[in-house]
Amino acid sequence: MLALGLATASSAAATSAPACAPSTLNTSALLDGTVTVSPLPGSRDATPQTQVSFLGVRAGELSDVTVSGSRTGPHSGRLAAYSQGDGASFLPARPFAEGELVTVRARLRLGAVTAQPLFDQFQVARQDAISSTPETIHSGGPSEIQSFRSRPDLRPPVLTVTASSPALASGDELLAPYDGPGQSGPMILDPGGGLVWFKGLPRGTSATNLQVQQYAGKPVLTWWQGDISVHGFGLGEDVIADSAYEDIGHVRAGNGLRADLHDFQLTPAGTALITAYDPIYCNLSGAGGASYGAVTDGLLQEIDVKTGLVMFQWTSVDHVALGESYELAASSRTSWPFDFFHLNSLGLAQDGGLLVSARNTWTVYDIDGATGQIEWRLGGKHSSFAMGPGASAAWQHDPRELSPGTFSIFDNGASPKIHDQSRGIVVSLDPQQHTATLVSQFTRPSPLLAYSQGNMQALPNGNWFIGWGQVPDFSELSPTGQLLFDAHFPAGDQSYRDFRFLWTGAPAHPPAFAVAGGAGGASMVYASWNGATLVASWRVLAGPSAAHMQPVAQGPRTGFESAIALPAGTAGPYVTVQALDASGRVLGTAPAAARLEVRGRGADASSSVTRVHSTPRSLRPRPAWSTTF
Repeated sequence: MLALGLATASSAAATSAPACAPSTLNTSALLDGTVTVSPLPGSRDATPQTQVSFLGVRAGELSDVTVSGSRTGPHSGRLAAYSQGDGASFLPARPFAEGELVTVRARLRLGAVTAQPLFDQFQVARQDAISSTPETIHSGGPSEIQSFRSRPDLRPPVLTVTASSPALASGDELLAPYDGPGQSGPMILDPGGGLVWFKGLPRGTSATNLQVQQYAGKPVLTWWQGDISVHGFGLGEDVIADSAYEDIGHVRAGNGLRADLHDFQLTPAGTALITAYDPIYCNLSGAGGASYGAVTDGLLQEIDVKTGLVMFQWTSVDHVALGESYELAASSRTSWPFDFFHLNSLGLAQDGGLLVSARNTWTVYDIDGATGQIEWRLGGKHSSFAMGPGASAAWQHDPRELSPGTFSIFDNGASPKIHDQSRGIVVSLDPQQHTATLVSQFTRPSPLLAYSQGNMQALPNGNWFIGWGQVPDFSELSPTGQLLFDAHFPAGDQSYRDFRFLWTGAPAHPPAFAVAGGAGGASMVYASWNGATLVASWRVLAGPSAAHMQPVAQGPRTGFESAIALPAGTAGPYVTVQALDASGRVLGTAPAAARLEVRGRGADASSSVTRVHSTPRSLRPRPAWSTTF
C-alpha cells in the first residue's frame, strides 16, 4: 500500500517514500484483447488530474463507466470521444487524491455480443514539486546578434558558415537556437545559411525541434516552445503552423502535465506523439538511492489533435527497471529527482509499433502499439541483440528507422565521456541471430563531443544532416562522410535538433521596409519579408499619396534584408515596396508610409529612419481550437 499524504522535512529521514513501480513491470495495457487502457492496470504513477483512456473501440460501445477513489470516493464525469472514432476518455469532474487507489469499471459491447465487463485499478503517485528554474541565458555582444532596420523587433544570433559545397541536398535549414546571444526562437535558413524566417520569443521562453511535417494532407511547421528547466526537460506546448506562418494548432499534454521539449511527431491518423516528464516521490533503496527519494518519470502520450484528449499514455516507471539506468540513484535527492530514463525521442516504427529512446539507459526500445509492452531493446544493460564492434551507443539521441531492421542513431558518447567524439551511426539488426552490426558512422573532421541533445537526419540524396546539440554546430556530410556544409552559432547557444527540409513559405503578413539616410545624402530603402521563400527582387514605389505611386527603383533580394537606393529627386513623400518573384510577379506589397525628411548622413543616420512593418497575425493573441484536459 502506498504511503498517503506529504511527509514533512523533519520526518523525511525516517519515512520511506512509496514504491513507484508496479509489482510486475512491462504488463499489457490491452484489456479483453480489445481495449488499450491508460493508466496502465497495476501502475502506481498516475497523476491526480488523470483521465481514463479507452483506445480501440467506438465510444458508443462503452457503457456503465464508474470510477472511484479509495479516499475520495465515486467520481462523476463524462465520456468524451476521440475524433478518429476509435475510443473515448472518461474525464473526472474533480482530481484524485495523491496516494489513493482508483478503481475503474465499464462494460464493452461489440456488435450483438453481450456486454463484457472491463476492470482497471491504478495508484495515484505523490507528486514531487521540484523547481522549474530555467537554464542560464548566455549574453553576447552586438557582433553576435543580427539586427535589421526594417524589423528591429527581430534579434536572432549570428550564424557563421565555415564550409559549403554544391553537393548539398535540396532544402532549407531548420533550427531553434536558445540560451545564447540574441533572441531564442524557431529559425529557417536558406541553403547557404542566410536567414529566411525567425520567430523571436520573449526572454525566458525557448523553442526546440523545428521541422516540416504533414497535417491534414499539407506541409506544416511544427515546434515546441516553453521553459527549459535546469532539470533537463521542458514545460510548454507544441505548435503547428501553416505555410503562411499562422498558428493552426497548439498541442498540450494531458493529465495535468505540460508538454516536454524532446519530441513532437504528427501521425497520419491526425494524432500527435509527445513527451512529458513527471517528478514523483519514490523509494529508491532497491536502486542504491534513498528510501525517501524521488524519480523523474518519462512519459509518452498520444494526443487527439482536434480534441486534446489523451488517447494513450506510456510511462517509463511502468515498464523499465530503475536499475537499467547508467545514472546513479545515490546522487539524487527529492529536489533533484533520479532521472533514470530520460526519454528523448519517439516515433512510429514501420511495423506499427513505437520507437522510444532513453538517454540514461543507453537503450532504444521497440514498443507494441496496442499493449505498450517492450518488444525488444537495442543497447544498454539488457540488450536483445549482441552488439557488434562499434555498434554500441552511449547517452544517445534520435534513433530513426530507415528501413526494416536498419536504424540511424546520434551517439553522443557523453556525459560523462565514454567515446572520444560524438557521431552519427547506422545500425542493422538481425532478428534471427539477435545481433546488431555497425553499417556506417559519420563524424566531423574536427571532432566534437556533444554532452547533450543532437540528431541525425537521412536526406533524400543520400547525404546526412547532423545537429551537434549542446555544441552550437550543425553539418551536412556526404554518403562517404565528406564534410559538405558546416556552420555554428555563437558560444553559449544551443539547438536541440537541426534539420534540412524543402519548405515554401508565403507569409500572411505583408512585407516590411524602412527608409533611412544613405552615403552621400542619398536615401536608402531597406526591405524584408520574414518567412517569404519565393522573393527574387524588390521594387520601390513613391508618390504624392498612398493612392498615387509609381515605380522608382528596383533591386535583387540580397539576404533577409535588401537595400535599394532611391534615385536623387525621388518624388514623395509616400513610399512602399513590393516583393517580386523570379518572373516579376508581385507577391506582396507593404503598407505605404510617408517618408521622413533625411536629417542625418551616412548609413547610421538612425534619426531619419521611417519603419513600416505589421505584426504577423500568428503573433497576435488568438484562441486555440485544441482543448486541454
